Amino acid sequence: MAHSYIIRNAVSADFETLVAFTLREAREAEGIELDVEAARRGVGGAFEEPRQATYWVVEERDGRVVASASVVTEWSNFHGGRYWWVQSLYIVPEHRGDGLVELILDHLAHSARGGRPGPAPLCTRIQRTRDEGVSPLRLHCGAVCHHDAAFDLIHGSGVG
Repeated sequence: MAHSYIIRNAVSADFETLVAFTLREAREAEGIELDVEAARRGVGGAFEEPRQATYWVVEERDGRVVASASVVTEWSNFHGGRYWWVQSLYIVPEHRGDGLVELILDHLAHSARGGRPGPAPLCTRIQRTRDEGVSPLRLHCGAVCHHDAAFDLIHGSGVG
């Protein structure tokens, strides 16, 4: 079945969904149960102080949120600019394998460039997991990369 998706900035009405996705991501990717109140504070911090993090959600045409991503920034003294780190990316199981990873990362790269062409200051650390029920691709902050090296890695490795 072909899906039609819309990516938009998250709004406060998405808060409970983002908390639920954060809890699921920790459970599925790390095998840990997060403290619910800590997850609520973590997600809420982005809405209270937008410089902390930015969230996007992916909706189906009917408005159902099926994925989310969050980005944090850091200053690069090497390049005299801010880099965006993909902090989290969660896709509900029934929409995995539909090309959403590539769609989301392309959207984030376009946003990071401010709509301008050229390399995107967007970084990820890629870790494949083989555990049953876990998305085959996990993205976390923490790796050193330059511009869109992560995209080269993703697109060059056939993941997406």
